[in-house]
Amino acid sequence: MASTSQDTVSSKTQENDDLEPGACPESILNPADTFEEFASEMSSSLQERNVLCTKSSTISEIQSEIAESIAEIKMRATKSSDDLQSKDESMSASASSSNLLEQDGDETDDEKDNYLQSPELVNKEKHVFILSSAGKPIYSRYGNEDKLAGLCGVIQALVSVVEEQNQDILRSITTKDCKAVFLVKGPLILVAVSKSNESETQLVLQLTYAFNQIVSVLTLTQLNRIFEQRRNYDLRRLLSGAERLIDHLLIFMEKDPAFLLGAVRCLPLPEKARENITNAITSTCNKIRDLVFAIMIAGNQLITLVRMKKYTLHPSDIHLLFNLVRSSESFKTAESWTPICLPKFDATGFLHGHVSYISEDCQACLLLLTVQRDAFFPLSQAKHTIADKMRRSNCLIAINEALNRNENLPTTNPLKHIAIPEIRHFMYKCKSTAQLFTSDPISLDRLQDYRLRHKEGGDICVKKIEKLSDIDYVRNYREFVSKIHCTSTPAKLIFRSNSNDTVLAWVTNGFELYVTFDPLMEKDQAIKAVDRLLRWIKNEEQRIFIMNAPTF
Repeated sequence: MASTSQDTVSSKTQENDDLEPGACPESILNPADTFEEFASEMSSSLQERNVLCTKSSTISEIQSEIAESIAEIKMRATKSSDDLQSKDESMSASASSSNLLEQDGDETDDEKDNYLQSPELVNKEKHVFILSSAGKPIYSRYGNEDKLAGLCGVIQALVSVVEEQNQDILRSITTKDCKAVFLVKGPLILVAVSKSNESETQLVLQLTYAFNQIVSVLTLTQLNRIFEQRRNYDLRRLLSGAERLIDHLLIFMEKDPAFLLGAVRCLPLPEKARENITNAITSTCNKIRDLVFAIMIAGNQLITLVRMKKYTLHPSDIHLLFNLVRSSESFKTAESWTPICLPKFDATGFLHGHVSYISEDCQACLLLLTVQRDAFFPLSQAKHTIADKMRRSNCLIAINEALNRNENLPTTNPLKHIAIPEIRHFMYKCKSTAQLFTSDPISLDRLQDYRLRHKEGGDICVKKIEKLSDIDYVRNYREFVSKIHCTSTPAKLIFRSNSNDTVLAWVTNGFELYVTFDPLMEKDQAIKAVDRLLRWIKNEEQRIFIMNAPTF
């Protein structure tokens, strides 16, 4: 049985449109619709694709404001945006001196053709290739880039032929069992070849994240300058070591629904604990003039974010910070000082980040982002002060309990607490704040008795206990997210059943909700369950969302 509906739901459930659990007067995140952005990207012209226009530098703007403020009290002016350019150049010189392993030149054409048929390439559900507009290989999700040089040449030729003959951009190629999606961003060509159920928009989203990961390492200014000066430049010289970040990012996007919905997951915490953490940061950092963001994260979830007035972060920039922290074990052992470009915030320059874990007995990581290149020591001192304040107010214990998913905390086991056994899993996004809350995947042995399967003679089978992973649920929801965000014919309510499960997807002006039920769930009963779920989320919103937007 399968049905799709855009009809209005019952009047009782419709009232929840006004609830908007998680909504607050001011958001710490930029709640821009990510899918609308990528739909615009896909429909853009060749000229718009090839020219990456960047807005004026936000970092330079912040530096100017700080300099003017300090000048009023006759203090030393902050560094100008020229420092960012010199940082670019020094980083370029340093990375250029690294040695790359060169592929032997005596490999035959037959060997290269055979490599394209090797299991490490053929038996993969999805590939991602990145190359320069000149056809130089830069990155491959699987395999050896040098052995794929011929394939990159073919990709570059396909893109060039379409551009020359049609004055258009090659967007996708679809075959019987897979699709190839192309994204041309300035001097780079990115390609995803997928056998999965992902839509073209979802693949473009992933390619854009991969591009932004490169920008976060180099800045868009430096990337454009490199290829303006040398069209055939081998960008792997500058990205040596950054391949790990792209690898982790692509895996991360498969597992975490936050990427799919363009939102950020928050760590569920008691309201008082989150307030104490935020107060520890603001009271310590409110006089550090050049500090732009103070971000505390744990387990790929946001604990709090304190910001300079007027400035917010896009969810995709937060995701890149999550990926940086989870991909770098060195942050756990020492305080680090690293340049970080956040493409949505300012793709033209670096912020400089003090990154460190709060303590050895807590897995919360603190990122202090500033426009100053030489602020390591004052930020290091601030970090230790923040850690001391958090320990005195028992915040470290609260974070550890949340990360350990103590079953005594209702927000870490929401399905058990709300007592709606028909619900297997759900994802809720508050659209105005771009924050996401999801339940944990559950084992099939916890479902209703009526789901027990019977043998032909009527005897009850011994059920195989299995747990669906985050990847499974992300895959299950992809089709519904795609329909909800379709720009031509968007759906507001989808209710679909089959022999395995029932999925309800619902979008309003205030939220998006995706719920998986038992396969025998009827529509009326599903709506009643959703009504109860929304009321529970509203009651618990202070725990599971960040409900204010603190500033320095």
